[in-house]
Amino acid sequence: MKKCLAFLLVAFSSFTLADECAVTIESNDMMQFNMKEMSVPASCDTFEVTLKHTGQLDKKYMGHNWVLSTTADAQEIVNGALKAGPDNNYLPPGDERIIAATKIIGGGEQDTITVDVAGLTAGEDYTFFCSFPGHFAIMKGAFIVN
Repeated sequence: MKKCLAFLLVAFSSFTLADECAVTIESNDMMQFNMKEMSVPASCDTFEVTLKHTGQLDKKYMGHNWVLSTTADAQEIVNGALKAGPDNNYLPPGDERIIAATKIIGGGEQDTITVDVAGLTAGEDYTFFCSFPGHFAIMKGAFIVN
């Protein structure tokens, strides 16, 4: 009985930790994310982000991506988005200020990426955003490592 209980506790702890180290964020045809903040435990080695587009419009018209950078770098990355174009997911190729990013997706699609949490600093000011032209002003939020 004790062995069974110990196994269940270990299994539940692993499940809980894994759950804390992943999130699904939704975007829609109204240029919105369904959350404005993500809290990431510093105990996670990696953090999995799944972007799900719950709308119906094609990515040519209402595409979204999920991009992570420091808050200080976000605007400059977005400034290069239009020039980078859709073939580059509206992200400047090789831009080292981009910590992680999904591809551009359209209605009914999703994409998952993994963020290396070990490379981030607790207390640093990080922002997640959509770099599709014109979306940054509305589609952004705080990414907090604690």
